[in-house]
Amino acid sequence: MKVYPTNSIRNLAVVGHGDSGKTQLISSLLHLAGATPRWGKVEEGTTVTDYEEDSIARKVTLNTALAHGEWREHKINFIDTPGYAAFVTHARPALRVADCALVVVDGVNGVEVQTEKTWAYANEFIVPRMMVINKLDKERADFGAALDSARHTFSRAIVPFTLPIGQEANFRGVVDIVHMKAYEFDASGKAKEIDIPATGRELADKERERLIEVIAESDDALMEKYFEQGTLPEEDIIPNISKAIAASRLCPVFAVSSNTLAGLSSLLDGIIDYAPAPDTHEAEHGKASADSDDGEPLTRRYNAGEPFSAVVFRTIADPFAGRINVLKVISGHVKHDATVQNTTRGVAERLGALHSMQGKQLDKVEEANAGDIIACVKLKETQTGDTLADKAAPIVYDSLEYPEAAIAFAIEPKSRQDEEKISVALHKILEEDPSLHFTRDAQTKEFILSGSGQLHIETVVEKLKNRYHVEVALHPPKVPYKETITQRAEVQGRHKKQTGGRGQFGDCKVVFEPLPRGGGFVFEDKIFGGSVPQQFRPAIEKGIVEAAHHGAIAGYQLVDFKVTLVDGSYHPVDSDEHSFRAAGRKAFRNAIEKVKPTLLEPIMDVEVNAAIECSGDIMGDLNSRRGRVQGMEMRGKNQVVKAQVPMSEMLDYQSKLNSITAARGSFHMEFSHYDPVPGQIAQKIVEQARAEGRIRAEEEE
Repeated sequence: MKVYPTNSIRNLAVVGHGDSGKTQLISSLLHLAGATPRWGKVEEGTTVTDYEEDSIARKVTLNTALAHGEWREHKINFIDTPGYAAFVTHARPALRVADCALVVVDGVNGVEVQTEKTWAYANEFIVPRMMVINKLDKERADFGAALDSARHTFSRAIVPFTLPIGQEANFRGVVDIVHMKAYEFDASGKAKEIDIPATGRELADKERERLIEVIAESDDALMEKYFEQGTLPEEDIIPNISKAIAASRLCPVFAVSSNTLAGLSSLLDGIIDYAPAPDTHEAEHGKASADSDDGEPLTRRYNAGEPFSAVVFRTIADPFAGRINVLKVISGHVKHDATVQNTTRGVAERLGALHSMQGKQLDKVEEANAGDIIACVKLKETQTGDTLADKAAPIVYDSLEYPEAAIAFAIEPKSRQDEEKISVALHKILEEDPSLHFTRDAQTKEFILSGSGQLHIETVVEKLKNRYHVEVALHPPKVPYKETITQRAEVQGRHKKQTGGRGQFGDCKVVFEPLPRGGGFVFEDKIFGGSVPQQFRPAIEKGIVEAAHHGAIAGYQLVDFKVTLVDGSYHPVDSDEHSFRAAGRKAFRNAIEKVKPTLLEPIMDVEVNAAIECSGDIMGDLNSRRGRVQGMEMRGKNQVVKAQVPMSEMLDYQSKLNSITAARGSFHMEFSHYDPVPGQIAQKIVEQARAEGRIRAEEEE
């Protein structure tokens, strides 16, 4: 395959709400660019980027997928991202490596909640944006209303670069307001220039004037010229469009239908002309090693002359090819069979063959320049988030943090044979999806699978069955309660055991104090002198941490507290690390009697989208679930109710919402914070924990 220079590469993360048509849009763009022999359709299960069985069956993108096409001697890398609430966090790593976000908005529904979510992710990584208003051939599609919803939600600097000619089934062409030309498209997506319709001329002139205003506002010198002349000459408009987009001061909008191909060639031209190339970045920042947080940060520019570095943003566990690591080359260039350093883990990796990804298809490439996205097969140690670099010029880029799991299920293998295979299979799935968590509960001995929502967990179960032939049963979701303390106390933990030979002795005095929510655990050593030798003090902390993991009242982890070690004593013969760990555990148990522990429950941010006439019933139901309504807003023709509700009250919400809205409402939720559980409910949780055997008996020392 051809090797592309950095300035001829465009990396786009295609983001937006579920069902806005992202996957079909990419498939249609690839078909128009001649990158695929046939035109893939979502309804037929033949698109390039939805190739997994469960994605095809559900007609839903479940994880990021890669595809590429060539247009006007440029390579466009498309990263298809999920838009449904349970999977939308996968858009974050895609936006981390993208040079531009292509935000897809449904022409019927306008901006929806996950569009806002992915826009916020783009803000987090300061990614320039372009927007597509899609599905304009559909019944009730309204470009103007969708554009207004985007401007209302995001910014007035959202400016249409193409306006639709015709509406709904009659949408057949666009007016290019940058060059003031009009085009009509045939069934193959080929454009033919036509006259600008007289009925749309006034709107085209108005939007072009808005474009000139936004470009003028992006630069002080241009603004001065605009005030003097009342407009800007052509030579100031075109060259400054790309600069304004790269600086996130302008978001161009394109009118398209991915089902009829209308407007897509204009979009492809716009991507080449205006989307930032990788080398428009000033630099990527990193550090010298995974353990070094001090000193000046290191930088790498998107330049083939710099030392090689790359960041891995996706891992795929392919049943045939093995582990596939997808990476973006940040600096330098790389050839096949190169040996590089995994600077995150401190190990060498031989890259072997390099590939460009077209959905599930791997196309070999000899080398890749800075800015390109490639895949490597069967790297031994490398995982998502790792940095690869030239060993002679090491650099480590920051890894992505994934949100805390919102829901947990106990999963039980259906047979002894499946029990032996489940850990291996889940380990491979976790490599693909770092937002999943898999643990084994020390008290109940259950396998616990945690994720962002019920649908997230259900897709993992399907993947276990279809891909790895492991069948499991799901038990009701477990709410991840936690515990904390509410008062300060000074206590002593003393462990003494005398046997026939050498005894055991450890003694410590510690102060327990509550911390604010989210404070975690802090251990402070304030011993002056040698009352406890230095080598035994970490053992006290370890003992307290072990005890806190098993909780104080219901077997849930104790969090948000500080322990200060203030005094203690030791025996020159009988003291050892084990004795002081036991002393730490005893100090914890002694403190529990005085610090008034309490249960904490996860509170979720909930957004419910439904017809306005349903909002009263929705608010009443949320209040009955101990929810606190935070506000309401109109989104398109629907009302959005925002509330904070305990997770334990939301486990059966979908069926109730279907009942209230005749299955036309939708909701999404994500973790917000932890709050204390009301007393009567806390008592029931403690009783249930006792019945389940979560509460540990006192350990015999």
